[in-house]
Amino acid sequence: MSTRNLLVELFVEELPPKVLKKLGESFSSVLAESLKASGLLADGSAVSTFASPRRLAAHVTNVSAKAADKQVAQKLMPATVGLDANGNATPALLKKLQALGESESAVAKLRKENDGKADILFLDATQAGATLAEGLQKAIDDTLAKLPIPKVMTYQINDGWESVNFVRPAHGLVALHGSEVVPISVLGLSAGNTTQGHRFEAKNPVVTITSADTYAQQLIEEGAVIAGFDARRAEIVKQLQAAADKQGLKPIDDDALLDEVTALVERPNVLLGQFEEEFLAVPQECLILTMKANQKYFPLLDASGKLTNKFLIVSNINPADASKVIGGNERVVRPRLADAKFFFDQDRKKTLESRLPGLAKVVYHNKLGSQGERNERVVAIASAIAQQIGGDGFVAKVAQAARLSKIDLLTDMVGEFPELQGIMGRYYAQHEGLADDVAYAIEDHYRPRFAGDELPRSQVGVVVALADKLETLVGLFSIGEKPTGDKDPFALRRQALGILRMLMETDLPLAFDQLIAQTLSVFNGSQEVAEAIKAFCFDRLAVNLRDQGASAQEVDAVLSLSPNQLAEVPRRLSAVQVFANLAEAPALAAANKRVSNILKKVEGEVKAEVKAELLQEAAEKALHQALAETKPKADQLFETGDYTASLQALAVLKAPVDTFFDAVMVNADDPALKANRLGLLATLHQAMNRVADLSKLAS
Repeated sequence: MSTRNLLVELFVEELPPKVLKKLGESFSSVLAESLKASGLLADGSAVSTFASPRRLAAHVTNVSAKAADKQVAQKLMPATVGLDANGNATPALLKKLQALGESESAVAKLRKENDGKADILFLDATQAGATLAEGLQKAIDDTLAKLPIPKVMTYQINDGWESVNFVRPAHGLVALHGSEVVPISVLGLSAGNTTQGHRFEAKNPVVTITSADTYAQQLIEEGAVIAGFDARRAEIVKQLQAAADKQGLKPIDDDALLDEVTALVERPNVLLGQFEEEFLAVPQECLILTMKANQKYFPLLDASGKLTNKFLIVSNINPADASKVIGGNERVVRPRLADAKFFFDQDRKKTLESRLPGLAKVVYHNKLGSQGERNERVVAIASAIAQQIGGDGFVAKVAQAARLSKIDLLTDMVGEFPELQGIMGRYYAQHEGLADDVAYAIEDHYRPRFAGDELPRSQVGVVVALADKLETLVGLFSIGEKPTGDKDPFALRRQALGILRMLMETDLPLAFDQLIAQTLSVFNGSQEVAEAIKAFCFDRLAVNLRDQGASAQEVDAVLSLSPNQLAEVPRRLSAVQVFANLAEAPALAAANKRVSNILKKVEGEVKAEVKAELLQEAAEKALHQALAETKPKADQLFETGDYTASLQALAVLKAPVDTFFDAVMVNADDPALKANRLGLLATLHQAMNRVADLSKLAS
């Protein structure tokens, strides 16, 4: 059956820019999936996505005008129900056939098939394939129903009576199979072959699409619109780079801003603007944020990454004289920058310390008190951690940074731009002449804010960040605010991962259990809460390690020992991964599992002690000798932190362990002999499970 390419476009009023890319991808993928389910797509069909501020469209290759007919077997009913004793159709069968559009003559064509319990009557029939009009109507209905629309609008269609719901009012529908219009309708619109170009720059206000394959090119040439999201984005990137290169500068790198601007323009035109250099006295983060967030400009940086007084505008029009467009944008941005300068100047008139009482007026949580009370807890937790690491000077810096860490929340600048919390605290601390590690700790205590984010730059910052996240995690757990399912309103999973990363990646001599206990003491929490927090954190750690490529068995082997120094976890995991690749590993893991099961069944404690005079069998003597030679070496390597070599040293135990289990009866009749053999196994178990529980590697 011959095929042609298909084009479907829905023309609408300006779509929400932050979700345009997702809307376009969903529109094309769901449309193609539905057509494929209807049997209308040939093998090798390809889908192209178009999404601009005022249109969603899809181009699909190799689309049939009609799906192929197919044979179907309609299950009717048991033969005993459908046929009487003489083999004639019962009223129930005739009624069923009538419902399917068949006459009594179809009884002769029925087929019996046994399903293992009884004979069942089937009607074999040919099901006509869907026409493109039928399949596409279903596809467009499915597509609109499944669009990830954040919020729908209700509006009246042209008849003035009926209302429909969609993300924005729709004004046009194009559906072309080759050059032929496919008769479908949606949202009160009937399909045609005309669309609209750019509001101001199209050669023709109405563009008549010749065929599905000329759509994109006609929109560029006649409509002054680059319909493809990716093509438009690439054009913006090219123009941004070219304009920046002319100035010897570089545009700020921001994918989210680039996507948003791509969703705001139909044909981009990048222009250069600038502002007065006096505004550069304001922290560049403030200026960059106001230009990006409020104006959608791309600030320009010099080679060292410092902000300049120039910026790039992505305009949707391309006039012969762009000076008015540039001048208008410069006039608009100036008051924004002036506001930022005003906030910065006003905030510096008061010290951070003088604002401290204001935290008592800010509610943190109705069960945990104000931000002031929270601040006191963070200072106490941070000071306790600092005392484990450094001397009085270090403790004093940590306490000062912790005390001042949230005060910038009360400043005008952060009130206007919450994204600058921490950053402005650092600037104001530096303005007051505070030590750099204190100032940077105020900014860094929010780190890591997301997966892959950098850790705090100094030990002072790490300690304050740990205290802040521990206070949040432990405090909320202590009042029963635990994450459930996919709900985590206080981002406790992220807080836990931040704590774990800092403990694993900084090599600080901090025991995890002790940190939880110290923090819980501030809240008068119970041991039950401590266990719940530990289980929660280790679960997050296990997920994170698996995401990094470790197997579930390897992760379980390390974490099942509940290592208290989390900095050891990566080294232990690496050692287990090396050990797992040894030829001896499967047998030793299986033997270790067997030893674990034997020892679990013994009542009371089994001491790892062996009396040499009670060893009778050659196999148990050989294992005892091998352990005497191997265990000290493995233990010494373990104590020096060489976990990989420590585990590798155990490989020589494979042969004596295998021989022991083949030749020795552990549960001997003689109690003394049995106890001695159990002691030998306990010694083996102790030797093999210092780095990780190797039994977890057994399949």
